[in-house]
Amino acid sequence: MNTEILGIIAMFTITLLLAIPLGQYMAKVYAGERTLFDHVFNPLEKLFFKVSGINSKNEMTWKQHLVALLTINLLWFLMSMLILMNMSWLPLNPDNNPSQSADLAFNTTISFLVNCNLQHYSGETGISYLGQLWLMFLQFVTAGIGMAAAVVIFKAFKEKSTTQLGNFYDYFLKSCTRILLPISLVIAAILLIEGTPMTFNGKDTIVNMQGDTVQVSTGPVAAFVPIKHVGTNGGGFFGANGAHPLENPTYLTNMAEMFAQFIIPMAMVFAFGFFIRRKKFAWMIYSVMTVGFLMLAVPNIIMEMKGNPAISAMGIDNSLGAMEGKETRIGAAASGFWSIVTTVISTGSINSMHDSSMPLSGMNEMLAMMINSFYGGVGAGILNIFIFIILAVFISGLMVGRTPEFMGKKIEAREMKIAMIVALAHPFIILVGTALAAAFPSVGTAAISNPGFHGFSQMLYEYTSSAANNGSGFEGLGDNTPWWNISTGIVLLLGRFIPIIGPVAIAGLLAQKKFIPESAGTLKTDTATFGVMIFAVIAIVAALSFFPALALGPIAEYFSM
Repeated sequence: MNTEILGIIAMFTITLLLAIPLGQYMAKVYAGERTLFDHVFNPLEKLFFKVSGINSKNEMTWKQHLVALLTINLLWFLMSMLILMNMSWLPLNPDNNPSQSADLAFNTTISFLVNCNLQHYSGETGISYLGQLWLMFLQFVTAGIGMAAAVVIFKAFKEKSTTQLGNFYDYFLKSCTRILLPISLVIAAILLIEGTPMTFNGKDTIVNMQGDTVQVSTGPVAAFVPIKHVGTNGGGFFGANGAHPLENPTYLTNMAEMFAQFIIPMAMVFAFGFFIRRKKFAWMIYSVMTVGFLMLAVPNIIMEMKGNPAISAMGIDNSLGAMEGKETRIGAAASGFWSIVTTVISTGSINSMHDSSMPLSGMNEMLAMMINSFYGGVGAGILNIFIFIILAVFISGLMVGRTPEFMGKKIEAREMKIAMIVALAHPFIILVGTALAAAFPSVGTAAISNPGFHGFSQMLYEYTSSAANNGSGFEGLGDNTPWWNISTGIVLLLGRFIPIIGPVAIAGLLAQKKFIPESAGTLKTDTATFGVMIFAVIAIVAALSFFPALALGPIAEYFSM
């Protein structure tokens, strides 16, 4: 078997084996139980709450959780705009990078605030070290926000009937200190050993292999890159992101960074099962996610390894696969696998140019973000699949003529209305954004670099990535314009907060309802049959919503080759 494939299988297996004990640890952290690192983090957290004046023991309703979440995000928004629009004269700017314009700062701020990291600027030339450090801070806290929101759902289904769903700030801080920080430190150590720079010096002067003297950007890269992956953020310190040799130097760092993306989204599923004491239910969710992931990843690996048939038809050796836009140190197989890892998990980092992927590989990358519920981002994955679980329970209940129930709570009209709004909002903002861009050539289609089917795919990918809070792109799109900065900024906001507000509201409403003990007629939600039902609902919603748009883009491009 190809050694690249063996490396992928080994990485995936190791991640799964470590995700289970990590999920158990996370469940204990959120439940307030004793853990191994209490002596390290307890004093730190007590100091934070003492200085801030926050009482972490005060329990909150679901509405209070959302108020706290939105308020703190507003504060970070204002601080970020101030920093990004004034970088040119602020400290830690040895390369004299300019400040961002108002529309670009708006897009960058929103993008990093919603855990997306869509970048309409080139990393090393578009932002100072102070800006990079601020964005690194946002990568920590926005990941913590998503995890804290997911724990509200954990809490809602642990208690039989309650309005008190823990403390938002307690969940948020523990997510950052006890989970995100330790894993990021381990990944950072690997990157440092493999040669990723960690410095506040400016550009370095080197002589390349051609004998030319060139300037090479450096910076605090080894601190930035781990949390970008562990927090499923994805923004590149360099414009080339994970394809840059200083951000992702070797095959080992490539596998470590993929592991970093995978580990918490996987562990969150098991943490849910441990927290509510329904491990079989967690395995059912994990199985649905993994089957969906493999149905996208395996074809991409195969297509990228086979390469472009048009090149083979010219008699050119194509044994390395479709290597346009890829790094030889990484290879076609690992690049194809990463392209689905990063889009399924909503990380958005890249180690190859997705714009150069084979047409149907590009389609799978978009489908991963359109579905947006196979693993998903930290916290966000649980929130997204929760909506499809509610829909599957409701449809299953109608099929057998019973009032739909989920974990002892009746699902009624109010919960279903919220679930449908959340489920339909995702395709709505993607398709409306793409339609508007196509309808106004002077601002929309003027930005594409490849007219025709692929140019349409570039626009569709940009709005899909924004709505899914992913951040990757079909580069080649000239997106640093007021139209693209503002329109995608709006899509970013809607794509982040609707899928958070909706599931938290549903969980809060269900939590306060009377608990109904299971009976012989209760729908079993931890079985393979129910897993198939969830998968069918996801597939139907995605197919009905997005197939026409995909037919105009990557599918048409495939048949035109």
